[in-house]
Amino acid sequence: MGEQKWEQPMGGSNAASGSQAAEAEAGAGERQHTQYPYVTGTSVIALKYKDGVIMACDTGASYGSTLRYKSVERIKAVGKHSLIGASGEFSDFQEILRYLDELTLSDHMWDDGNSLGPKEIHSYLTRVMYNRRNKFDPLWNSLVLGGVKKGPKGEEKYLGMVNMIGTHFEENHIATGFGNHLAIPILRSEWREDLTFEEAVKLIEKCLLVLLYRDRSSINKFQVAKITAEGATIYPPYSLKTHWGFSHFENPSQGAVGSW
Repeated sequence: MGEQKWEQPMGGSNAASGSQAAEAEAGAGERQHTQYPYVTGTSVIALKYKDGVIMACDTGASYGSTLRYKSVERIKAVGKHSLIGASGEFSDFQEILRYLDELTLSDHMWDDGNSLGPKEIHSYLTRVMYNRRNKFDPLWNSLVLGGVKKGPKGEEKYLGMVNMIGTHFEENHIATGFGNHLAIPILRSEWREDLTFEEAVKLIEKCLLVLLYRDRSSINKFQVAKITAEGATIYPPYSLKTHWGFSHFENPSQGAVGSW
């Protein structure tokens, strides 16, 4: 058989389809951004206490609805004065940490005796999140930023959050994700400005336990971190004692209306 020859389509719909194919081929190598969160972490809880700021979350990360990863750390130290915790897409959080590494390195290179505090870093993050939202390519995270830095009134504690569309605020206690519904009422009821570290840990563990019982994305492996004027401390993960013998856990449909 002789070699088959292909002719270039001329005019009409064939030309249009050929143009579309060329455009599709040219765009095949373009970078595709994450448009949906795949590996996600659940709630972060943080509050101010007598000496600084305490933050906690579990170490689980879900792949869709599957609890795929059990040892993911979602709390990191930023510079000398700040802690950051993240809910949402973990790869986007890693990208944010890369931004913060560049920011703190640039700040350190000035070598002027000053360093960025939690308020400045929180302000930077609000601009980053809002900028990405305006590009319709958001970073799918809710970020909690806490820290302690010396100011005009002495050692000043700071705690703020920013979400994926740039909404941000400062507060004495913060919870993201499911915790925004279940932990905030507990914090509003029991938080005090003069909490000791031990009391703050007990209050946070109470919130974490409530979330463990009711949030399917939570696991019983938690990490607590604190930051004071002396610096940041991130403690090793640990588990809480649980009790699943409640009657409604054993027979959740008892007394319910319907056939379930």
